[in-house]
Amino acid sequence: MVPVTSEREPRTSSGTPSAARGSGILASVPAFGPSHLVMLAVFAVGLWPAYRLGVARRGHGAHDPVTRALAGLVAALGVGLAAYDVLARFDVGVSLPLHLSDLAWITAALALWTRSRLLVALTWFWGVLTLQAVLTPSLGEDFPDPRYLAFWALHLLSLWTPVLLVLGARVTPRWQEYRLAFVVTLAWAVVVYGFNRLAGTNYGYLVRKPAGGSALDLFGPWPVYLVVAAVVLAGLWAVMTWPWVRSGSTDRLTPGRP
Repeated sequence: MVPVTSEREPRTSSGTPSAARGSGILASVPAFGPSHLVMLAVFAVGLWPAYRLGVARRGHGAHDPVTRALAGLVAALGVGLAAYDVLARFDVGVSLPLHLSDLAWITAALALWTRSRLLVALTWFWGVLTLQAVLTPSLGEDFPDPRYLAFWALHLLSLWTPVLLVLGARVTPRWQEYRLAFVVTLAWAVVVYGFNRLAGTNYGYLVRKPAGGSALDLFGPWPVYLVVAAVVLAGLWAVMTWPWVRSGSTDRLTPGRP
């Protein structure tokens, strides 16, 4: 029951799905248009610094002031942008923190603060979903709309975090975290699907596919695409876990961290 994209569906001011908003609101971001390509370039440029910072912080422990400062930055940005969205332009189908992308930045902030293996593993595995969203964004606003800025800021930070913590700092997943992450994700899907049915929303694209197209189009109609997506994720996440387990690679930062 887990889709491979988790982003915001473009909606009209009345809350119904739309490829673009009405008069006075900027149109949706065209895939691989200028505003999309600029953000992809920013993402690519940020990968190496994130990795090198992780390498530099390897062995510093869960109380590392640098990663905790980054955690504070992610949390402040996420909370501030979410508060603006709720207070200034609330839309029940967009503004609630029910997308996996919302959980991804929250988890990223907590993982940077605690270096908990489970939280870091969630950022690592959910990064696949966030990457899919970055490559094929379903976004109803273009630059310089605050929702555009929030979308990209939080998505890119959510992607750079596992690069820093897993690839750089070597806080690596084990099979235990693999299983727990899958259970947590399935639980999210069940709860959010129930909310979608009650509220008439489509968080996580658990009710229908995004209108703009995504990898879900390859997986058949509803509800088949949910089952196929869950199987694909289970296999992909296993591939993302196996090399670390096989090599015995592990971080050295165990004090206070499960």
